[in-house]
Amino acid sequence: MRVLLVATSYPRDSGDWKGRFIFDQAAALARQGVEPRLWAPPGDLPPGVVSALSSADARWLAALSARGGIAHLLRNRPLAGALAGWQLLRRLRLACRAASADFCHINWLQNALALPDDGRPALVTVLGSDFRLLDLPGMRLALRRQFRRRKTLLAPNAAWMGPRLHELFGDVAAIEPNPFGVATNWFAVDRKPHESRRGWLAVSRITRGKLGTLIEWGEGLFSVERPLHLLGPMQENISLPAWIQHHGATNPQALRDKWFPAVVGLLTLSQHDEGRPQVLIEAMAAGLPVIASRIAAHEDMIRHGETGWLVGSRQELAETLSLAEGPETAARIGAAARAFIRRDIGTWDDCARRYVEAYRKLKDCNDVG
Repeated sequence: MRVLLVATSYPRDSGDWKGRFIFDQAAALARQGVEPRLWAPPGDLPPGVVSALSSADARWLAALSARGGIAHLLRNRPLAGALAGWQLLRRLRLACRAASADFCHINWLQNALALPDDGRPALVTVLGSDFRLLDLPGMRLALRRQFRRRKTLLAPNAAWMGPRLHELFGDVAAIEPNPFGVATNWFAVDRKPHESRRGWLAVSRITRGKLGTLIEWGEGLFSVERPLHLLGPMQENISLPAWIQHHGATNPQALRDKWFPAVVGLLTLSQHDEGRPQVLIEAMAAGLPVIASRIAAHEDMIRHGETGWLVGSRQELAETLSLAEGPETAARIGAAARAFIRRDIGTWDDCARRYVEAYRKLKDCNDVG
């Protein structure tokens, strides 16, 4: 099977945090015998994956990534972001027409707007951030028009997105959730947090939405005695208080080797549009206790008091921090979280097998049609 795999975020190398899940997705598809042609910002390619970029598109996408990507531009420079979005869709449409592929696998709903009218089936991965775009004038109508022109399967990476997608597109596309997997080495993290007492960890792009209530609720709860380490790039002009120890951007190897083994747990109080945050899945696979805000993406993953905790106030956060710092409780919750990820989410190879089955369904429907 030859698949044109499309993404607008991709890591430059093994040390880059951006779009790491696209690298893992492409690598897993190749291991399942798929022939992925990747149209994404230039970077190191996994074995069995070939680039579908022209030299001009490679230069343009690299420059776009250096400017922070489409989402960053739209947040901070809306006119520049809109222009870049139009240019992106024009380039992607031409690339789709030229690609020698049986299927188009599109990551992010808005990229489906670039699909040419050639009848090739499409699988569209839907992320939580896509939902904000659905409220833009004309967006739903434009997507419906695209989905009517081909056999289309929408694959949200979390089940909670399914009902709204059925409501908006169920008559023009099939909807089958497929959660992103995790690399197997997350399950092998050897945790010894209570030997080093390295405090709590937050891993996030630094925006107001991603930080959520962290600064407001964390005041007075974190200190030198209970440190909070924040990893992630600064993407909005936010003044961080002194009790937050900001270490800048990170990468998967640093998380696996340095941070996840040593910290007490992971804290995320995000209010951002999330699908299923990949770092949350990886932390749970590594056996970290997780404390998270009550948003759909977290409620979809965490069974309160069983595989982690959900908090809706500063008081709940304070009580849960004390509870989670008990060694026996932390070990029990971490083990349950790891088991849940193994059973209900699986590895990237599990995810890729589900994609391959979806490709086959699309092919069978297309042959019948």
